[in-house]
Formats: sequence, structure tokens, C-alpha cells
Amino acid sequence: MEQITQEQQVVNAMREMGGYATFRKLNDFLDFTTWKTKTPEASVRRIVQDSKQIFRIQPGLWALEEFRDTVMRKFDLQPGNKKSEDVFTHGYFQGLLVEIGKYRNRLTYVPTQDKNRKFIGQSLGDMTDTTVIPQFTYECLLKRARTVDVIWFNERKMPSDFYEVEHTTDIKNSLSKFYELQDFHAKFYIVADKCRKKEFDDKIHVSMFAPIEARVKFIDYNSVAKMYEGLKTITESMW
Repeated sequence: MEQITQEQQVVNAMREMGGYATFRKLNDFLDFTTWKTKTPEASVRRIVQDSKQIFRIQPGLWALEEFRDTVMRKFDLQPGNKKSEDVFTHGYFQGLLVEIGKYRNRLTYVPTQDKNRKFIGQSLGDMTDTTVIPQFTYECLLKRARTVDVIWFNERKMPSDFYEVEHTTDIKNSLSKFYELQDFHAKFYIVADKCRKKEFDDKIHVSMFAPIEARVKFIDYNSVAKMYEGLKTITESMW
């Protein structure tokens, strides 16, 4: 009986999963008992990146070429339509941050206006813990906090981490939110494509943001995807 190659096992698994998968879900789904390697996850990554049968949708999210049209329709991604790509990208990274937060036993929040955004076919409102922000401060500050893309709250329902996904909008707007929320013992993150790192550096060093300059970190999309992929070994020291 002809042995099925590792690539074919990956392809077959993706077919069973509907034609698409994140690295994390794919690694969880595959049976590695016959793989003669100590690092099967690394082998999956290589196969997915090199296979002509597979294409990348987003960092950490891949699909089969034979399912391309079906998957693109499912995610409402229209080739050449920048708006549809922007909407999907924003929701995708909000979803990854929600999943990571839940894994860290944080209460996760996304704004009410984003609850219908999709994360791999699932609405953010269904997957996050709440779209109603905990009453952790005065209304004037809550009004500002409500617009932050993703917030993690600790067991006392105090904010521990604020995330702004900056795909197309002005990074300065997010920094202004963080400036107003600086009195809370929380971390601040700008999440964006690595090509926007210089823009971030230029704006965070403006004198008005000096009080929060050392507290705001830039995280590129690939780093968020890798963090999600490695949830089983996640540690608090990584961010």
C-alpha cells in the first residue's frame, strides 16, 4: 500500500476542515504519530509555505487552491476589492487577540460596533466575552475606552491590555486614546503590518506622547499570528 506523503496528509486535513485552516488548528487536527520528526509543527509550516496546492490568506491562515473561490466567498473577500480585504484583515487580527486573551484567562472585550465583524467565519460578538465594557472608571474615560479594538481585563475587571489594530487608519488617533488612558496600570499595543513600524516610531516620539512613549509597543501582524499558533507554550514574558 502506497504511503501517503506528509504534504498529502496536510492537504487531506485541510479538505476535512473545509478547505482552510490556521496553523494552530491544523497542528491540532493532524495525527503526527507516523511523522518521523521531533518537530512536526515546523514540517507543517514548511509544507504549507512551499506547497503549490496551498495559498496564504493572512499570516497564519491558509487555504487550498481547489477551494479558493469557496473560501473567498465565505470570508467575503473579493479579489482586487481593497475595502473587503481591509475589513477582513481588521477582524482577523481582532479575533486572534481575543483568542490569545481568552487563553490567558483574561476577560475579552471588543466594541459593540465591531461585534458583527468576522474572524474566520465567526462573528467577534459571539467569540468575545463581552461587547459591554466593565464600569472600571468615570464615564468620560469609558467613552474613550469603548472605541479601543480589543481590551483584556483581569479578574477584578480592570483593564490590563489595550490593543489597537491599525490597518489603514492614522496611528496618531490610537496613540491619543492611549494617552487619555495612561493613568491605568495597563499595557498599550499598536498592531499593524511591519511596514508601518517607521510611521509608529515617528509618531510615538512626538513630544505630546512622551508620558506614554515607553509604555506603547508595536507588534506586527506576523508576530501576533505566531503568538496565536504557539498558544500551548505561551508565557507572560513574551510580551
